[in-house]
Amino acid sequence: MRPRQDSNLRIRLRRPTLYPLSYEGGAAIVRTMDAVPTVLVVDDDPVIQKLLQVNFEMEGYDVVIAGDGEEGLSLAREERPDLVLLDVMMPKMNGLDVAAAMRADELTQGIPIIMLSAKAQASDVQAGLDLGVNDYVTKPFDPLELLDRVGALLAR
Repeated sequence: MRPRQDSNLRIRLRRPTLYPLSYEGGAAIVRTMDAVPTVLVVDDDPVIQKLLQVNFEMEGYDVVIAGDGEEGLSLAREERPDLVLLDVMMPKMNGLDVAAAMRADELTQGIPIIMLSAKAQASDVQAGLDLGVNDYVTKPFDPLELLDRVGALLAR
């Protein structure tokens, strides 16, 4: 059975991260079993957690989940992930405070951070960027675009 022409499966099967010799002929990141990137998802919404976990695991990433800012900061220090996806509005400790704490800590200051938030005003985005986050994505977001942004950050 062939996928529909508008099927997401066609796009996924052509992603360079799945096929190192991509159809587009571009350079791709070749991942070995030893070097699977780990993404820490820090978000209090279980639906967003699951959405991100499924999409990133399908692309070959290891995913660690934290449900609030304090747990996220603790896991960032313990796990030393390759990248953190960080919500802004969370219980116990908000994402801006987590980002500031990560940037102040020698163990976590070099970990790339992408803020994921429903707060989409220019001042909100600027507040995140001023703290040293690498990217700011507003909700709702396209999971494939987010995967591309993560891949670009990890390729640096």
